[in-house]
Amino acid sequence: MLQRVSFPEDSQDNQGAVAGGIAAERLRSIIERVERLEEERKALSGDIKDIFAEAKSVGFDVKVIRNILRLRKLEPAEIEAYETLLEIYRRALGM
Repeated sequence: MLQRVSFPEDSQDNQGAVAGGIAAERLRSIIERVERLEEERKALSGDIKDIFAEAKSVGFDVKVIRNILRLRKLEPAEIEAYETLLEIYRRALGM
C-alpha cells in the first residue's frame, strides 16, 4: 500500500527530507530494515539447510521430517481430518 506523508509546502526544514510527498529518511529506514531481515533470513535458511544435511547424514529421511514439521503447525483436529482423508484416498487407490 502506497502512503503519502504530508508536510507544509513552505517549510524550509523538510525540503531536503521530502521528495514528492515521501519522507526520504523514513523510506530509507524501512528499506534498510527489510534488507537486514532478508540477510537474516538467508543466514537462517542456510542454517536450516545444514540441519537437514546433518539429519540426512545420520540416516533420517528429510522428506518425512519436513512433513512432520508441517503437521506440527496444525491443530489436532486438522491433523485428524488430514489423516482421515489420506486414508480414504489410499483405500480408493488400493494402496
